[in-house]
Amino acid sequence: MRPATIAFLIVLAGNARPASAQTDYYNTDSGRPVTIEDAYPVERHAFELQLAPVRLERAVGGVYGWQFEPELAYGIMPRTQLEVGLPIHLTDPASPGAARGVGGLEISALHNLNVETATLPALGVAIETVLPLGPAAPEDAYASIKAIATRTFGWARIHLNGRWTWGPAPASRVDRSDEMSRWMVGGAIDRTLPLRSALFTAAVFVEQPLRPQDELQWTTEAGLRYQWSPRLALDGGVGKGVSGEDRAWSVTMGAAYAFAIRSLMPGR
Repeated sequence: MRPATIAFLIVLAGNARPASAQTDYYNTDSGRPVTIEDAYPVERHAFELQLAPVRLERAVGGVYGWQFEPELAYGIMPRTQLEVGLPIHLTDPASPGAARGVGGLEISALHNLNVETATLPALGVAIETVLPLGPAAPEDAYASIKAIATRTFGWARIHLNGRWTWGPAPASRVDRSDEMSRWMVGGAIDRTLPLRSALFTAAVFVEQPLRPQDELQWTTEAGLRYQWSPRLALDGGVGKGVSGEDRAWSVTMGAAYAFAIRSLMPGR
């Protein structure tokens, strides 16, 4: 892990302030700060805006790529959210398949099937689509289904995710869909510091690339999410591919702003 990254996470932890009735930091989204997420959507009638999610990746050979992915989630029904994302890619012009611009339109829906009990974990299911919109987008549309489980213990929470994706394998590594996977299975563990409104998490997952001849890709990640103010949660994380063709380092950071629109609330 690079010194600058370690310093960033220490600063986040050191600046976490005590707060009450602030729980947005407790709910992890995919990529915020790690790929593995929990089974809970945003609250009904609430919005969550990912203000400045940034991902920097350094691939083998020193090729750098930036990704900005603003997202908006809305709690449309009880235990159900809709989310729209618009990733923007900025890759090294000298790299194969380099592209700059919108990398597709991402639309997803997450439904929490049940509240966690003493004997049953919280379970969720998500439907995700990526549409070919923009110069850096995949050439075809893709659809995925994801199963999510979250189990809370006195010392930590455990999350399990599994995803399957439908869509054609890319003809070459130049196609942007080469960054996607046919399936993914992984888990995460997180530990909260409620009086500090902070959450530490670590994850490991394995992916099968869309090209069946490619090797399995194992990745490890760690991150921190904490509540900066009643409506604003910040996150930062690091990741490292440990097997497969792409053993890249990655650094992520972002902010989520939660709000509601009075006219959309019941009885308004």
